[in-house]
Amino acid sequence: MKKFRGSYTVAVTPFSTDGATVDVGALRSFLDWQIDCGVPGIIMLGTTGEFLTISREERRTIVEETVKHVDGRMDVLVGTMDAYTPNAVAHSAEAQALGADGLMIIPPYYYTPTDDEIFAYYRAICEAVTVPIMVYNNPVTSNRDMSAALIARLTTAFEQVRYIKEASMDVARVYDIVEETGGVMNVFAGERPVESFLLGAVGYVNPYGNYLPYSTTRMWELLEEGRVRDAAAIQHLVHRADRIIAEGHPTYGHQCYSKALAAAVGHPVGDVRQPLTTFASLGDEGKQKLAAILAIFEEIDALMKDIDARKTDTVGTAA
Repeated sequence: MKKFRGSYTVAVTPFSTDGATVDVGALRSFLDWQIDCGVPGIIMLGTTGEFLTISREERRTIVEETVKHVDGRMDVLVGTMDAYTPNAVAHSAEAQALGADGLMIIPPYYYTPTDDEIFAYYRAICEAVTVPIMVYNNPVTSNRDMSAALIARLTTAFEQVRYIKEASMDVARVYDIVEETGGVMNVFAGERPVESFLLGAVGYVNPYGNYLPYSTTRMWELLEEGRVRDAAAIQHLVHRADRIIAEGHPTYGHQCYSKALAAAVGHPVGDVRQPLTTFASLGDEGKQKLAAILAIFEEIDALMKDIDARKTDTVGTAA
């Protein structure tokens, strides 16, 4: 089974100027940029990719074009979740047939399913596919916080379930999952990548890769090199930018900034679809925030030049 490691960008979906269609040309350009920056993997049709606004035909186009264009140059995972189990099964089987390397799947959302209902959902999907599955624990969007014990149950029952995006906001859960599964489950951080790495995470599902692909990829590489303080310095600046984005918006109300920032650094991908707030509608507020964030990007660029100029972390690593 293919091994996934490192910082994987959970990608935006590029749309045309009017938002009516998927912009395949912009998608290809975006993928090339990710590869040029050394990103080891891309996750299409996650929350950042606005999967709930995508038609069945658009889904097939996005997966097909991504797999074809990447052509093995980085891993391709696809979000195939759905509140209706047969739809999740169909999305998963289609993604595998189109050549996806793996799937990222959150439990059925809205219904607040029981552990047994979640188990049955993943069982149905695993009966239809053989590629690795990254389960996605995010209580904010699924109304369920999957315990370490439930994760161990899934890992024991299904050989495809070997990865998890852990986004419960409880960083100690990384350690709990590794312990509960005897190290079989490979944890990808959903937030706090530095702390998650120190507790046993092997990768990071990274929304900031949509506009900072090089620095966030290097952040994880630095952790693997033992340069923890350098990685923490990058994380600190990224979180400063994220706080500006999050001001006045719900937890998942800032997809528009991912797209606006991608455009600001030279890779336009259109705006978001309703009901999300478009960047164009934010007016002066959006422009002011964008300027403040881009100022932080200048700090990140300076930091990266300093880090890349040094072969070792001269300020030391964490004990």
